[in-house]
Amino acid sequence: MAHESYFFRARRGLPQELVEAQQRIEEIARGYGLEFCETVFEMCDWEEINMLAAYGGFPTRYPHWRWGMEYIQMDKGYEYGLQKIYEMVINTVPAYAYLLDNNTMMDQKLVMAHVYGHVDFFTNNAWFAHTNRRMLDQMANHASRVRRHIDAEGQDTVETFIDMCLSIDNLIDPHSPHIKRERSEDARRREVARRGDGVSKLPARHYMDRYINPPEFLEQQRQRHVERLHQLQRFPAEPVRDVLGFILRHGRMKTWQSDILSIIRDEAYYFAPQAQTKVMNEGWASYWHTTMMTRDILTDAEVIDYADHHSGTVAMSPGRFNPYKVGLELYRDIERRWNRGQFGKEWVDCDDIAVKRDWDTGAGLGREKLFEVRRTHNDVTFIDEFLTEDFVRENGLFTYEYDKVAGHWVIDSREFKDVKEKLLFMLSTRGNPRIAVTDGNHANRGELELTHEHEGADLKLDWAELTMANIAHMWGRAVHLRTVVDERPTILHHDGSHFEVEKPPRPRPPRGGSR
Repeated sequence: MAHESYFFRARRGLPQELVEAQQRIEEIARGYGLEFCETVFEMCDWEEINMLAAYGGFPTRYPHWRWGMEYIQMDKGYEYGLQKIYEMVINTVPAYAYLLDNNTMMDQKLVMAHVYGHVDFFTNNAWFAHTNRRMLDQMANHASRVRRHIDAEGQDTVETFIDMCLSIDNLIDPHSPHIKRERSEDARRREVARRGDGVSKLPARHYMDRYINPPEFLEQQRQRHVERLHQLQRFPAEPVRDVLGFILRHGRMKTWQSDILSIIRDEAYYFAPQAQTKVMNEGWASYWHTTMMTRDILTDAEVIDYADHHSGTVAMSPGRFNPYKVGLELYRDIERRWNRGQFGKEWVDCDDIAVKRDWDTGAGLGREKLFEVRRTHNDVTFIDEFLTEDFVRENGLFTYEYDKVAGHWVIDSREFKDVKEKLLFMLSTRGNPRIAVTDGNHANRGELELTHEHEGADLKLDWAELTMANIAHMWGRAVHLRTVVDERPTILHHDGSHFEVEKPPRPRPPRGGSR
């Protein structure tokens, strides 16, 4: 498992009872307005589903030791009763979903309803619009390419380079599929050549020219033009968040290394929308499985088991963020508010608490609003637009921090503003630093300058050292990283063999005393 990129398993279809259940659930889902591609369900035993989960849901991945590591972790978790994978679905066309063969019939129906919610989300959410729906074939292609490189370069050499690439696979720009950020080098050169001296005089007769176009005005234009040219001639002209892409285009790597890096980057972009919409996606699937199960699917004998399993899925213990719970409850809150007309200027301007408590215009727009939200938002915009003070209070949300004196975690704040800011920060960064390329020809030596957008959390210097060593190896020259450490501007340097931390000297305190 550790060095293979695929495993052999006989594809198992569903027993007739589940085929009939699937057909019925699919019909119910479409009746509620869900839109999804063909969805293929396959049965797996616990070992097979752990293998698939280790591969990220795909039966074929490129050879690398980490798949074996992740499989062992999942296998032990299942063996010791610490975790159990009930379902898994991948964003492809057709969509493939896997069912655990020892689930009860109630569990299988719940999973199917949940899966149809996911596939509807994959199909219709704007943030998935640019994902490769044929990724099943692409993953197999990636595996074949990596195996060819292993045959040519050796397994240890290729795996070591994959390790380097994986250490920076979070340094992409997840918004770039939707926004063209960087102009081509040719376009920048054409613009520089077209600009001339940048001075544009206002029309005037010769005897009035010095008054209408005074020298000070012309000089200001020249200075602004020089600044614009300097900006255009920078490399890159603007900060580039897709560090992987920049290194891929301009780094000094061998052909096989560039191919490996392109594979890692392609897969990082494929999985990026899933990270951007985790709360929405799981909340949407949970909303629909609860709706369909409680209204259309459950038998009387299954109600207790369903309640037990569903409550476990959406449980949120203190200090733990559960995307299933938060997403589900926020969708329900949106539906309730739009059904009762609790939106718009009149609602916002109302200051009477009693009136707001009983507010119900009978608008009935809740379900329509849910489909609109599902179509356009990601987690950050979802929380930013629809999280309310009432929701935070009713769901007992709070921020917490570690008390060094007490030696344990304590509640820091229950204020709506603090909770919302914490959630938005967590969802926008997901623990990853924001780093961009700011100079691809640092000090005119072809070295790479990166800039860390410091947001209150310092980088771990030991991690930064190892990561910068990997970047220096791929770039082929020294790498410099501008950041903040201990509230002081700091530059980290790595030339591929030596790491250096450069901090400006602290200002001397003024001398005390009196004359």
